[in-house]
Amino acid sequence: MRDSLLALRARLDRVGVILSGLCLVHCLAGLFLIGVLGLGGGALLAPSIHRVGLGLAVVVGALTIGIGAIRHGRMLPLALGGTGVALMAAAVIAGHGSAEAVLTICGVVLVASAHIVNIRKGAC
Repeated sequence: MRDSLLALRARLDRVGVILSGLCLVHCLAGLFLIGVLGLGGGALLAPSIHRVGLGLAVVVGALTIGIGAIRHGRMLPLALGGTGVALMAAAVIAGHGSAEAVLTICGVVLVASAHIVNIRKGAC
């Protein structure tokens, strides 16, 4: 039973890295398509996309990074993930613009890093 829970947490950490990467691609593609080409503003900048992404980050992060920190006792993934989610939340509050992009990009990089550190700590 314990091994299956550890395997599930490791899979969810990988999902967290993938979701962070997709968020980063979404943000960079949005900046490019809207800023350079003037396309896709309505769909790419919809506030609901950002709120759903933040919700997913909180749920997946709490399940994987929080449980991992309890299991292996290392707080680095928790600190990275918590800071990343806080930056992502600040981006949602900030609204559209360069501040949102910078906060989101920094946030998802930290969350992805937290998942990667958590995977490595869990493998030890």
